[in-house]
Amino acid sequence: MDGSEGGAVLAPVGGGPGAARRRWLLGALAGVSVPVWAQGAGPAAPVPKLGSALPLTEVPLLEGGVFRPADAESKVVVLYYWASWCPFCAQQTPWMEKLWQAQRQRGLVVLGLSIDTQAADAIAYRARKGYTFPCGLLTAEVARVLPKPKGLPVTLARGRDGRVAAVETGQLFPEDVEALARFL
Repeated sequence: MDGSEGGAVLAPVGGGPGAARRRWLLGALAGVSVPVWAQGAGPAAPVPKLGSALPLTEVPLLEGGVFRPADAESKVVVLYYWASWCPFCAQQTPWMEKLWQAQRQRGLVVLGLSIDTQAADAIAYRARKGYTFPCGLLTAEVARVLPKPKGLPVTLARGRDGRVAAVETGQLFPEDVEALARFL
């Protein structure tokens, strides 16, 4: 893939004089990290190249706790960028949950990165659907290390060696999600 595939890029939220300051102030007052999408982020990152190193970072999880890179050392990691409002994600996410349930005992780590602007939206959606795979919000801090490529959903597989083993932009079919287990 050359990075040209994928869906529409989300337009930055907010604008005009003082918008960045207002967003910072709102985030500071709320005492929470502001999602990267609410900060007027620029265009999406390029799709990582197969075989390139894929570093990980700490990710505060929506339901509590923290994903730490050490949690995934020598394990296969599937990164899944999604949103509660995305109809394509609504089709794929049940299969991501099934993959995680079926393969986590074999060392598969699934880490969802929600691009919802409000953590509460992602948390409520996951609770309604019964999703339990680890998931955090794609904040600016997380996006510095794990920037979201163009499209939604986006699925990346990181091999045990820490390198990109698969990259898919757009909705996957159930058999494509199941096939991610081949990297175990």
